[in-house]
Amino acid sequence: MRAIILLTMFFLTAAGGATAAGVKFYPALDGNADARVLLIYSSLDLPTADPMLSSFQRRFPGIAVQYEEFLTSEIHDRVVRETDAGEVTADVVFSSAMDLQIKLANDGYAQQSNLPLSDSWPRWANWRNTAYALTYEPVVFVYHKPSFANMAPPSTRGELEQWLIRNKDTIQGKVGTYDIETAGLGFLFFSRDQEQYRDIWELMAAMGAAGARLHSTTSEILDRVADGRYIFGYNLVGTYAAEWAVREPNIGVVLPEDYTIIMSRIGLVPKASAAPDLGGLFLDYFMSQEGQTVMARELHIAALNPSVEDGNTADAMRTALSGQLRPVPVSPGLLVYLDQVKRARLIDRWRSAFDVSVLRNETPVEADDLYVDGDLWPQSWQ
Repeated sequence: MRAIILLTMFFLTAAGGATAAGVKFYPALDGNADARVLLIYSSLDLPTADPMLSSFQRRFPGIAVQYEEFLTSEIHDRVVRETDAGEVTADVVFSSAMDLQIKLANDGYAQQSNLPLSDSWPRWANWRNTAYALTYEPVVFVYHKPSFANMAPPSTRGELEQWLIRNKDTIQGKVGTYDIETAGLGFLFFSRDQEQYRDIWELMAAMGAAGARLHSTTSEILDRVADGRYIFGYNLVGTYAAEWAVREPNIGVVLPEDYTIIMSRIGLVPKASAAPDLGGLFLDYFMSQEGQTVMARELHIAALNPSVEDGNTADAMRTALSGQLRPVPVSPGLLVYLDQVKRARLIDRWRSAFDVSVLRNETPVEADDLYVDGDLWPQSWQ
């Protein structure tokens, strides 16, 4: 029996996509107007981040927090610009742009943070005690439930390819996926596919023949699946899909059974931090049982720390899904597709499967949908 596993059994999220950039100052809870200030640059939207920041301050009431939300590309560029100018920069950086975070670390813009949990943190999630994966977020298929009332939706890429071929005339324009030229997460996920799935180009050809529509944002695809304009969505961020599935009963979510890509948001302390001890303290809290429990229960993002006693954890997913999970490791391998020649070559081949001028839907790119690229990860790193 085919296992169609709804992501909502693991977690929900507080936002269906990134919001506009914002800034918020959190005064020290002890009332000290001269308290030291922890400066955070992050791509996570403020409403979602607020419970973590509040819980950190309850644990450390003598610390004030300045939280500044940016696009992932802006975070990278700002840290580089401020460091190169001899200025101070953020004390901690938290971003879904896995490649750009590793680039900061690899290029010398981040410093080691030797933390209590460094040695026990998953090997794939810790690069030289400098860049840490802090979340565990599956990449999923979504489908319009009424359209599959009499059949199970595809649960592997091979099944999806066959379904597209058999039904290409009746599903024209009713499948959505990321435009890998404009959505950084889409590029990351596709680069995983072309390394993990040997028939990926046949699948792309089948999508093109079925008139699959291309988007820059997660919410655009989910909105169309919810109202039936689309009946299937490919390779979407699971945290966003799960939240939509709760409030939109027509959306179903599948964790692909052949393999499920796991993305992470990465935290690091910049080299030019004015208060690296505060940056390290925040990372330590974010990795702790207490901090990861807050993340799982209130931010609705799966926890990595195995001591968290909550259903919304990496351990719970691994128990339920066995060997199908494929986390993207935190390593210099993520830098491969920042090489513009390699990136262009892959995009050119991808374009050949689509009539991009017809299928692309031009829209602004959301903060957490930018600039995430990567390379092969070992099968053993799960």
